[in-house]
Amino acid sequence: MSAVATNTNPSPAAAMVAFSPSSSSSTSPSTLSRYENQKRRDWNTFGQYLRNHRPPLSLSRCSGAHVLEFLRYLDQFGKTKVHTPLCPFFGHPNPPAPCPCPLRQAWGSLDALIGRLRAAFEEHGGKPEANPFGARAVRLYLREVRDSQSKARGISYEKKKRKRPPQVPQPPPSTS
Repeated sequence: MSAVATNTNPSPAAAMVAFSPSSSSSTSPSTLSRYENQKRRDWNTFGQYLRNHRPPLSLSRCSGAHVLEFLRYLDQFGKTKVHTPLCPFFGHPNPPAPCPCPLRQAWGSLDALIGRLRAAFEEHGGKPEANPFGARAVRLYLREVRDSQSKARGISYEKKKRKRPPQVPQPPPSTS
């Protein structure tokens, strides 16, 4: 793998952009949104992963199990400290000292990655019902990662409720 630009710790996507599938888009990468560029890089990364897989895999033969293998592979590039249950800082969001716990991909990053890859799969002609990124095993894995990181880091990943404007109480109708 080679670093891209001057980044000394490239993201997994940036580390493997050499793979270039045929694209149906005629828009140049510079005019795409940040989201579209990231989605393209993620798709290229996954394509490179499939090509480097032993034996090589075609997208049509890719399953949820292969997606899980890919997500576990990406963990080696993670930058989020996830404390083990034996660590004295388990459950502390801001530990006061360093520890030897592993660096992993953050749940939010994996969740966003899967969302982009789900969209890219369908944009590249895949049928929604055959989308390996939407497989039940992938959803369960993401939930497990979220829950374990939440406990290990002492951070709640509950969905934020939308704030609604305060309701002004209506006075009861007068009968006089």
